[in-house]
Amino acid sequence: MIVSVPNPILTAPVQRIKKVDKKILQIVDQMKQTLKGTNNPKGVGLAAPQIGIPLSIFITRPKEDSPMDVFINPEITWKSDKLAELFRPKDSKPGARKEKKLEGCLSIPDVWGHLKRHTKIKLRYMNIKGEIKEQEFEGFMATIVQHEVDHLNGILFTKRVLEQKQKLYKIEKDEKGGENLVEIEI
Repeated sequence: MIVSVPNPILTAPVQRIKKVDKKILQIVDQMKQTLKGTNNPKGVGLAAPQIGIPLSIFITRPKEDSPMDVFINPEITWKSDKLAELFRPKDSKPGARKEKKLEGCLSIPDVWGHLKRHTKIKLRYMNIKGEIKEQEFEGFMATIVQHEVDHLNGILFTKRVLEQKQKLYKIEKDEKGGENLVEIEI
């Protein structure tokens, strides 16, 4: 089960992991099962606090058919100076107009916002075998990693949206059962 706001575990820093043992592997398996079970929206990442465990672990799955990657004790060691919002083509035609992609969070259901993130980052972390790794990420994966590292530091994406003086939106159902984005007045 995914923990939702206003649960205080979501805004508290986590504990670092000393070694990957059976208990940690069980937690990772629980996280993977939880992420696989997400719908509307399908999750692309999940941090341990989101399942009520205050440990420094997150997993990612940028596409539904992607393998899940595990990051233990992650630290961003470098960020590009360039900040950008994610964009996606409005349709699949070459030269199609692009639209801003909204960021959301499984722990804050039906709330979305525009957010600028570093376009490239380097991350140092421990993998599931206990090995220390360093890897560079860019684009959508860099956004996912920054979002999940924020979770481990007790920072929710909504705080970042407000820091950047951007707008937050909620999903409301209309009388026909359709969904509409409505700006949240703050």
